[in-house]
Amino acid sequence: MSPTQKIRLGRWARAFGHYAGGAAIVGLWEISVSGGWIDPYLLPAPSAVFGRMIEQAMAGDLIRHAALTVYRGVAGFLIAAALGIVLGTLAARNRFCHWFLDPLVSVGFPAPKIALLPIFILWFGLGDMSKLVMVVITCIFPVISATYLGTSSIDRYLIWSARNLGMSERRLLWKIVIPAALPQIISGLQIAFPMALVVTVVTEMITSGGGLGGYMMRSARFALSEQVFAGIVTIGILGYLLLKLFDRGRRYLLRWHAESQM
Repeated sequence: MSPTQKIRLGRWARAFGHYAGGAAIVGLWEISVSGGWIDPYLLPAPSAVFGRMIEQAMAGDLIRHAALTVYRGVAGFLIAAALGIVLGTLAARNRFCHWFLDPLVSVGFPAPKIALLPIFILWFGLGDMSKLVMVVITCIFPVISATYLGTSSIDRYLIWSARNLGMSERRLLWKIVIPAALPQIISGLQIAFPMALVVTVVTEMITSGGGLGGYMMRSARFALSEQVFAGIVTIGILGYLLLKLFDRGRRYLLRWHAESQM
């Protein structure tokens, strides 16, 4: 066997091992329902769930709700990312901003932000705005914290050397501070991104107005268990694909970093 064939075989073996656990669970699930050990109303068989997913996707309902959930989650995440990076950088480089933001982040980070949803519903209604604000409020704190830690932990001698060479503060920020802090900033974004999807689905369940959360709640009201599980599986697939895409983006942005060489 040639080295190229060995490499390909190793890749196939790793891929099989990576998905073997999930495939075993799905197989056991199908056998348990088909054998009558589990009530198919309470836990529909995977074949029935995937059949309903295809049916709903062909009708356009599932795709429409999934697109709405992705739009709300990604839009709220991007707003939180932009604001969080700016605020975290300011807190690390300006004493007044640190004094002002530190108690807000210390209190807001561990607090259950979902408790604010009734207020946001009163202020912004049941449409997209209340959901977007809920996502932004939830995701902004880990981004601020990661950005602050990244930008404040840069070697001071590196900063001093750049200033002694006559580098302006703006150029120092873009050429040294942000690139050096980028791994930690992206780590904060990776923490916030799944939170955005979770909060989006939860707010859709509570406020309705479309999306996968509302889709599943309406299906539950009409006792359509297959559609409920179709929504759950769709959320899992979307989350997996989006996180894989995020991971590829991290590798591209940090292609110069040591972690990309491992």
